[in-house]
Amino acid sequence: MSKAAVPATVTRLQALVQSGDTSTLRAEVLHWQLQDTAEALVALSPSGQTRVLQALPAGAAAAVFEYLPAHVQRELVKVMPHDDLAALLNGMAPDDRTLFLGELPAHASEQLLALLTPDERLDAEKLLRYPPDSVGRLMTPDYVAVKAEWTVQQVLEYIRAHGQNSETLNVIYVVDDAGHLIDDFHIRELLIVPVTTRVSDLMDRRFVALHATDDKQSALDVFRREDRTALPVVDAGGLLIGIVTVDDMLDAAQDLATRELQRFGGSEALGEPYMDIPLARMVKKRAGWLVFLFLGEMLTATAMGFFEKEIAKAVVLALFVPLIISSGGNSGSQASTLVIRALAVGEVRLRDWWKVMRREIVSGLALGTILGSIGFLRISIWSSFSAIYGEHWLLVAITVAAALLGVVLWGTLVGSLLPFLLRRLGFDPATSSAPFVATLVDVTGLIIYFSVGLVVLRGTLL
Repeated sequence: MSKAAVPATVTRLQALVQSGDTSTLRAEVLHWQLQDTAEALVALSPSGQTRVLQALPAGAAAAVFEYLPAHVQRELVKVMPHDDLAALLNGMAPDDRTLFLGELPAHASEQLLALLTPDERLDAEKLLRYPPDSVGRLMTPDYVAVKAEWTVQQVLEYIRAHGQNSETLNVIYVVDDAGHLIDDFHIRELLIVPVTTRVSDLMDRRFVALHATDDKQSALDVFRREDRTALPVVDAGGLLIGIVTVDDMLDAAQDLATRELQRFGGSEALGEPYMDIPLARMVKKRAGWLVFLFLGEMLTATAMGFFEKEIAKAVVLALFVPLIISSGGNSGSQASTLVIRALAVGEVRLRDWWKVMRREIVSGLALGTILGSIGFLRISIWSSFSAIYGEHWLLVAITVAAALLGVVLWGTLVGSLLPFLLRRLGFDPATSSAPFVATLVDVTGLIIYFSVGLVVLRGTLL
């Protein structure tokens, strides 16, 4: 269904709800794509959403609920009758249910856990014990595991009997009698051999597994390297306890990217959608960094006060302060962004800091030369028909050009090496965001600028 058809879908769904014809509502909505149904459902009131979910079979209702935005899910659980809510929660995929429950306050999560069947509650509580950013929160215990001594015929019969609840059937896992993972293989390998072939004949004992305590970023790296649609998850003893599928990793990648981008902007990661987070909490997350950066920028005034006499003698130097500090901050922000991304995707390691610095020295010199040349030409051309820069305009042009070279080089080095320092100290390199680098380079850039001015203009303007 195209985006253009969504308004029509909403209108149709509203009409079906208002008609009260549950049979027609169920029959029609079951032919829609789950994502389209969820998108149309968002436009309804909570009571209307409840009526639609009540009209659908439990499995379909749970699947639609999983596609709803978090804030809509939270509002729905407040108004749905307990029996319907229990059916909905029990029908959800374990990994999606864990994600939903994990974002709720502890008391709300406990109330919803009480609605689950004993088996489902046991699974949910196991998954919720893992740290929020761990693989354990993403995995599902629904998978197909077989024994090495089974024949292909036995495996296929087992899949027919138990595979309907599995998250995916693309990969089959082999475990020993104790439940330890010993191999995995694609189901296509079963379909191209005689049914009398034993699983042990297909095994090569080469497999990749995640640990339940691995963080999401390391799991993403493994998925990217292995190019897999699903990976098994084992505990510290090697027991197979679940699997993680690529759709969950795509959601994790989006979440991690969102956090990184929010930190780049000079704030804490919000941790929830922009429109869902309470205004007071958003202000709190943004205020900390702003105050820190503001205090840092106050050092700029301190630096200018230190050169107060020089500015009084050569007021023309003050004209180029914004140009100097913005150029240094921009070059530092560029370098910081490039290096942080390279660290995140594994293009560079901590041990590569010297290689990065050598590249950035050359880059900084080249970029500084380009900007310095433009600044020199601008002052020179302007001075040919204006006396704004005075009789010593050439020395002013040299000062600005040399300062730009130094400040851009310094900004590039700071922006590129600060992420390495933060990573080495155990912090998130994203905290060396563009505003932070810009603030740091602003202060030091002024010192470089006026120091160059003291050298070049001594005996003339100074």
